[in-house]
Amino acid sequence: MMLDTALNLEQFAWYAGRHADLAVQNLALSSDPAYVSVRNRFSATLAETVTLSEGGSFITSWGYRLGTTDDVEGAAARLAFLLAALPA
Repeated sequence: MMLDTALNLEQFAWYAGRHADLAVQNLALSSDPAYVSVRNRFSATLAETVTLSEGGSFITSWGYRLGTTDDVEGAAARLAFLLAALPA
């Protein structure tokens, strides 16, 4: 089964955006690799760029595996925790 990177990153951005303290800065689906940038609304330095691996894992820019496409909401919640955001 082929991954739909755009759909999965859009879903990740949507779930991340549900967290009160997070803001989606950029959803770059046509870049290589495609990515979503998310930041804590109250901090200029608490930000992260997330890509999707070929195996279906959401990966931070420093290589931390947030979760898989099987649980997009859970992966976004892990990012929210890392960025010190309140729960959705």
